[in-house]
This record gives sequence, C-alpha cells and structure tokens, in this order.
Amino acid sequence: MNEASLMPFLAFHIPTWGIVTIIVLAVIAILLFVLYHFGSKMQKRQEETQAQMQANSQVVSMLIIDKKRMPIKDAGLPKMVTDQVPKYMRRAKLPIVKVKAGPQTMNMICDEKIFDQIPVKKEVKAVVSGLYITSVKGLHAPLEKRPEKKKFSQKIKDKLSSMTEPEQAEPKKKKKKK
Repeated sequence: MNEASLMPFLAFHIPTWGIVTIIVLAVIAILLFVLYHFGSKMQKRQEETQAQMQANSQVVSMLIIDKKRMPIKDAGLPKMVTDQVPKYMRRAKLPIVKVKAGPQTMNMICDEKIFDQIPVKKEVKAVVSGLYITSVKGLHAPLEKRPEKKKFSQKIKDKLSSMTEPEQAEPKKKKKKK
C-alpha cells in the first residue's frame, strides 16, 4: 500500500487514552450484557422451582424445638440433600429449624424471609415442601412480630435526643433547703 491510500486514516489520529477508554467501555458493555442474560435465566429457573414448591406444599402442625444458622454440612440433613447442594453453597450458612412433626424429630431448611418470625418452643402450622418451610402461622395464638431493627442513622438520632433531654431538664432542679 502506498502512503496516499493511508492518508485518510492518518489524518484521524486517536490518542492512546481514547483507545483505552473505548476498549474499557466495550468490555463493560459486554459484561453487562452477559450479566443481564445470566440474571434473566436464573430468574426463570427460580420462578419454576417456586411453582414446583407451591404445587408440592402441604400444611403441617409442628413444634419448633430450635432454630439457628449453620452450614449445610453441619445441619444434620440427609446425605441425599447435602449431595444435591452446589459446591459454592456448601459453606454458606442456612437457616435451619429443628422441629418435631408428629412422632418424628427432624431438621428442616427455612425460608430466609420467615426465619425471624418463627417462635422457639411453640407449636405452629407451617407450609412445608419436602424439607423446606415456606411460611408459618401460630397454631394457638398469632405469632409475635419482632420490632424492626433500627438503622444506624436512627440509633444516632435517638442517642442525640436522649443526650439533649437531660440538659433541658437541668434548669428545673429544686433548690436545696437550708
């Protein structure tokens, strides 16, 4: 090729930082595209499993003995269940509930959303799908709702307001009698 045919390309010179910026933006666009498709695929899979769980669910009356978060290998679940868990999830802590359903005592996995609502040492009616507890209702009385956790900013506001209250109360002190 001669220099005359390359002249239009040489006239348009992009600085090095511009080329790097274009490449970085292209890589970010590709990553976002891949994450979008992966996320939509995982969402469809979750919806399918949720539908299966609702189809196989049944209401069971049970006594809650204990509840805690622990790794699945320490939870005392059947070997078949622990073998089906993906390797990346084996060290993750799951909400495990020890229950007595009828004459049988067993460990069950609980939905993360309702784990805090489950009362310990009380009898409840639970919607169960296999070894998975999806919802809970009180058998003899409604479940106690725990107070919501305060955010950090709310805690600071409460501390500041409690600190200013004693200062306002100081001028109202009683005078000592002589």
